[in-house]
Amino acid sequence: MHSFTTAVRREFRVALSRRAQPVWFRTVKWVAILAAVALWHDRPGFWPALAVLTAAALVMHGFYRWKTRNWTRAWGGWSDLAAGRD
Repeated sequence: MHSFTTAVRREFRVALSRRAQPVWFRTVKWVAILAAVALWHDRPGFWPALAVLTAAALVMHGFYRWKTRNWTRAWGGWSDLAAGRD
């Protein structure tokens, strides 16, 4: 059984892996997220919508993690296994 620190370290290694997502994709993704927050943060329903989207992202993350057996098996078209290995 891995410790919490080991699990968090692995999550960051996969999230920041240059092979998992190209730098250009991460840049576009974060620009879009920050622009959406800047444009809609004062609208009614923003915070509940943000909570729902965050919950959906966490569920999707957990599902993908489960299907890849903690980032050690290929699943869903990607073959970046090196990022998840210790």
